[in-house]
Amino acid sequence: MKTQMIHEKGSGRINEDAVSLNGNLFGVFDGATSLNRTTYENDKTGGFFASRIARDMFLKNDASLEGLARNANTAIYEKMATSGVNMSDRASLWSTSCAVVRVSDTHIEWAQIGDSLLLLICDDGSYRIPVTTYDHDRQTLLMWKNLAGSTGEEKIFELLKAQIRKVRKEMNVTYGVLNGEAGYAGFLNTGKTSRNRVRHILLFTDGLFLPSKDPGQKQDFDLFVALYLQGGLNALRDHVRKIERSDPECRIYPRFKPHDDIAAVSISF
Repeated sequence: MKTQMIHEKGSGRINEDAVSLNGNLFGVFDGATSLNRTTYENDKTGGFFASRIARDMFLKNDASLEGLARNANTAIYEKMATSGVNMSDRASLWSTSCAVVRVSDTHIEWAQIGDSLLLLICDDGSYRIPVTTYDHDRQTLLMWKNLAGSTGEEKIFELLKAQIRKVRKEMNVTYGVLNGEAGYAGFLNTGKTSRNRVRHILLFTDGLFLPSKDPGQKQDFDLFVALYLQGGLNALRDHVRKIERSDPECRIYPRFKPHDDIAAVSISF
């Protein structure tokens, strides 16, 4: 078994993504900053703490994946409580998505929530993504596209502030995250599959999604897989960063920042 990892800061001040590698358990975590922009210990954001708390819980690798997710969610709640977070304001909650696998000699167990994904590539080059509901920002990015012709990135963000807040308040209502709320459990996706014919497992946060000119279209995972098979995670990262550099104001390829954080792990057999 061979692994590769990318953990790279985007254009933000700090990297809110996290990676876990512990024996036979691998995971990626994408923290989301609370919308009030409050920072905490050592000037770190809630998203930073949420992803690291979840990572640390999964690193223990001492329970079922469902149990580890539950422990991570509880730990996030407890840390928010001791940090003085206003729990009644759902937009202030710390949150993180995740995609985690535990690999045995015969099987692959997985747990996923939010817009971090896992993708399995088989011996013949075919692939599958066990979950299909992950794109909760699609409507916001469609609105971004409609505004992009008339104003810049910072102004668009201001104009869409109410929409972004609306989507954030849908956490564990229409999409899932680990944010201390019990409702996460209804959105936690888990499964187990045979390792037979699986050649590669990819885990990645949305910073590795291929930028698209049309947020209404589904992700082009055919190209995603082709790039990976040609040059591994680095080829994917380089492709994404090249597109982002060509559109620094986020007008052509709608997105929330010029460069997003990336956390990715590949496991190859």
